[in-house]
Amino acid sequence: MKQAFTKYQVFIVAMLAFLQFTIILDFMIISPLGAILMPALNISPAQFGLVVSAYAFSAGASGFIASGFADRFDRKRMLLFFYAGFILGTLFCALAPTYQVLLVARIVTGIFGGVLGSIVMAITTDLFPMSMRGRVMGFIQTAFAASQILGIPMSLFVSAKWGWHAPFLMIVGVSAAVGVAIIIVMKPIDEHLKLQKGHNPFRHMATTVTTPRYLLGFCLTALLTTGGFMLMPFTSAFTVNNLGIKLEDLPLLYLVPGVFAMVAGPLIGRWSDRVGHFRMFAIGSGFSVCLVMIYTHLGVTPMFWVIALTSVMMVAMTSRMIPSQALTSALPDPANRGSYMSVSSSIQQVSGGIASVAAGYIITADTSGKLIHFEQIGYVIAMTTFLSGILMYLINRAVTSRVVVESAPKL
Repeated sequence: MKQAFTKYQVFIVAMLAFLQFTIILDFMIISPLGAILMPALNISPAQFGLVVSAYAFSAGASGFIASGFADRFDRKRMLLFFYAGFILGTLFCALAPTYQVLLVARIVTGIFGGVLGSIVMAITTDLFPMSMRGRVMGFIQTAFAASQILGIPMSLFVSAKWGWHAPFLMIVGVSAAVGVAIIIVMKPIDEHLKLQKGHNPFRHMATTVTTPRYLLGFCLTALLTTGGFMLMPFTSAFTVNNLGIKLEDLPLLYLVPGVFAMVAGPLIGRWSDRVGHFRMFAIGSGFSVCLVMIYTHLGVTPMFWVIALTSVMMVAMTSRMIPSQALTSALPDPANRGSYMSVSSSIQQVSGGIASVAAGYIITADTSGKLIHFEQIGYVIAMTTFLSGILMYLINRAVTSRVVVESAPKL
């Protein structure tokens, strides 16, 4: 029988979803602003890729360093500390006058923002059993869609009216409100502290990065990140310069697919819990490869078909992310969850940064702004998707065997 959420669990899910919304929007807003930022700051695709990856590399470094301490503190305190730093870093971005200052600001934001995703995952795993985790991940994943439905169109609107600095100020305002709500309502999350053995953070981190089954999860994270970080930062420039969509139509192009993904997220989470996380992941992967290959080979295309294809592609990608997060959350032991999530977040950011920089060198732009070699991104995504399917199969076996062993009667 399906377990119902308590009122407090509903609040936790809502707050984590709103928090994820601000983090994702802070990163994603760079992508649609690319068509505005590159001419405004007079930078090349390679330099723009560096702006994107600067956040990723600094987030990766801070996540790895934090892994030794991630299980040593109350998760609520950890969450508030890094969220405060994230808000200050985003404010720094809003005040940046030049490309160089913006680059530094993205590094500062990444140092704090990169750890937040791992804390959210650790809190989710601490508070919700495996039988509910698909649904929880489905709701939290709607933050990605909500950033497209509400955040990106609104950010594009305010950037057109008040300049590219304005969206970052908007994120600061929303984040501050979320932070206050967490301070007032969230209870301490410190049960994991009772499981700690010793206080050496370096040994704790070493245990995490050398556990064989954890390595499967880390490799999967790296592969899943590659595709998104290669594709997303250049979609606005590709849409405008290659597909022939007007710049003022971009908000609608982000809005409609976002609505589809937001509606699909909770449904996919529920189906994932019901039919199995690996099976849902396999279905989503198959559709994702087909749709990405079609998308990256498009030429000038009518607006309707671009919206339709992007909407289905968003749902397919969501069908991969939700079950993969739910399944990999079962890999770490309770005493190592924070550390595992921090290292995983670090790998996600670093691999994403490498992918973004690589994409910036694979893709070139002609004198009209049209992106060349964009279809090669599709081939890379297809390859990483196939490899991630193999790893997901191995992880599914590892998690299933652990559940069987742990549920066996003690004789």
